[in-house]
Amino acid sequence: MAAACEITAAEFLQGAYRQKLVLPRRSLRQTNRLLWGTLPRKSPSVRISRGEIGLRPVKVRAVVSRDIGSPVSQESKLVGRVAEKVVHFYRIPLIEESATAELLKLVQTKVSNQIIGLKTEQCFNIGVNGDISSEKLSVLRWLLGETYEPDNLGTVSFLAEEIKEYSKAVIIEVGPRLSFSTAWSANAVSICRACGLTEINRLERSRRYMLYVAPGSASLSDSQIAEFAALVHDRMTECIYNQKLTSFETNVVPEEVRYIPVMEKGRKALEEINEEMGLAFDEQDLKYYTKLFMDDIQRNPTNVELFDIAQSNSEHSRHWFFTGKIVIDGQPVDRTLMQIVKSTLQANPNNSVIGFKDNSSAIKGFLVNQLRPIQPGLTCPLDMSARDLDILFTAETHNFPCAVAPYPGAETGAGGRIRDTHATGRGSFVVASTAGYCVGNLNVEGSYAPWEDPTFTYPANLASPLQILIDASNGASDYGNKFGEPLIQGYTRTFGMRLPSGERREWLKPIMFVAVLAKSITTT
Repeated sequence: MAAACEITAAEFLQGAYRQKLVLPRRSLRQTNRLLWGTLPRKSPSVRISRGEIGLRPVKVRAVVSRDIGSPVSQESKLVGRVAEKVVHFYRIPLIEESATAELLKLVQTKVSNQIIGLKTEQCFNIGVNGDISSEKLSVLRWLLGETYEPDNLGTVSFLAEEIKEYSKAVIIEVGPRLSFSTAWSANAVSICRACGLTEINRLERSRRYMLYVAPGSASLSDSQIAEFAALVHDRMTECIYNQKLTSFETNVVPEEVRYIPVMEKGRKALEEINEEMGLAFDEQDLKYYTKLFMDDIQRNPTNVELFDIAQSNSEHSRHWFFTGKIVIDGQPVDRTLMQIVKSTLQANPNNSVIGFKDNSSAIKGFLVNQLRPIQPGLTCPLDMSARDLDILFTAETHNFPCAVAPYPGAETGAGGRIRDTHATGRGSFVVASTAGYCVGNLNVEGSYAPWEDPTFTYPANLASPLQILIDASNGASDYGNKFGEPLIQGYTRTFGMRLPSGERREWLKPIMFVAVLAKSITTT
C-alpha cells in the first residue's frame, strides 16, 4: 500500500527513497502531507472483537497480568468509537541489570524477602485501524527494535515463555491510563506516519515485571502484588493492566450535564454541589455566585459551568490573592502584593524591554551572530546573520503537581515555562534552563542522617521527598531534552525538623524551573 508522498513501507525500509524526506520548497499542504502522511478518507470496514480491559479511573486493584480477552461490554457500545485492534511488540530488557538488581533489593525489603528473582520487559501496545501489511510490519519492527540487539524484539512476550517453567512466578504489568494519549505516543505516531505507517493511531508503552519466589515458599498474595505495583507505577497517570490490551477503549461513559437548582433552593444548592464535587468555594465565593445566578443571570447553572468556574477562578489560574487587599495587625496596607512586585520596574525601567505585560519579561540584549533557517518552517539550509536579541529570564513554580506526581508534574512544569517564554514578544530561541528542588527529609535506605526523624509521616496523596527529588529531576530533564533545551545547573535543599514547641517544619512541595533564553522581540 502506498503511504505518504508515494513512499512505500518497503522503499523506506530499504532506504531507496529516504531522500524524499528532504525536499526543496513546497506548499504548506504538501509539507504537512510529507511530514504526517495522508489518512484514508474512510476507515476500512473491519470487524474487530474488542476485549473489556477492566480498567477504571479509581479503585484499581493489583492483579496478575494474563493474556486473555472478554466480550464487548454494554458500556463500550455507548461510546461508539471507530473499530480498531491493538498489536503488540515486546522488547527486553526494560531496565539494565544494575537497575534490576537495585529494584530487587528494594522489593525484598519493602514487599517480601521470599522474592529471589526479577525480570523485566516492555510492551509496545499499538492501535491500528484496519489491517497492516507485512511490509509495514517490517518498518514497525525496525522502528521499535534496538539497533544492535534486534533479537530482543518480538511479537510474543519473553516473560510469558519463561513463566511456564515457574508455577509460582507472577507477571505484573503497568502503563499509562487509557483515558488520554501520552506525549510519547503523540511523538511515536508522528514518526510512524512519516515512515508511511498511516494506519497507526496510538502507541503506548507498558512495563512488565516477573517476580520469582523461593522454592517451597507460598505464592505472593494480592496485598504483596499491590505493594509491588505501588513501587513501580505512578497512580495519578498510570494504572495496572490486569490483562493484555485488546483495545484502547476505556468503557467510561461521560456523566450527564445537569442543572443545579440555584433559582429554586438558593445558596443551599451551591453548598450541596460544592460539597459533592469538591469545588472549594469559600464564603465569599458562595455569596458571590448565588447573587450572580439568582439576581444577575437569573438562571440555574450547570455542573459543568460550576466546575469550570472553580478551576479558572483558582489561585493557580488567576493568582487573585496578589491583587487582594492586605491587612496586617488590623491595619490596611496601601499596596497589593502585585503592586509591590511591579514597583521594582517602576524604580528602574531603563534596562527593561518587556515587563509585567506579556507571558514573560525581557531585558536589553546585544547583537548576536546567529544561525537561522533560510526558509523557516521548511527543511532548508542555515545561514549566519547578525540579529539584535534581547535576554529573557523567567521562572515557573510547579509545587503541588510535582508533589502528587513528580515525573509528569515536572514535565508539565518545564513545558509550561517553555510555552510562556515562546509566547513573549515575537518568540524565543532556546538557550538553557536550571531547576531548584526543596524537599523534606530524604530517609535514604541504608543511610543515617542524625537530623532526620524516621517517625515523620507524610500525606498519602503526596510522593515521598526522595521520590520527588529523583522523579521530578528526571521529568524536568526529559521534557527539556525532547524539546531541545538542556537543563545545565540547579540546586537542591532538604529540610525537616520539629521545633521545641512541637511544631513541625518541612518542605513538602518542591520545585522551581528557571530558564535563560535569547529572544527577538518587539514592544507594542
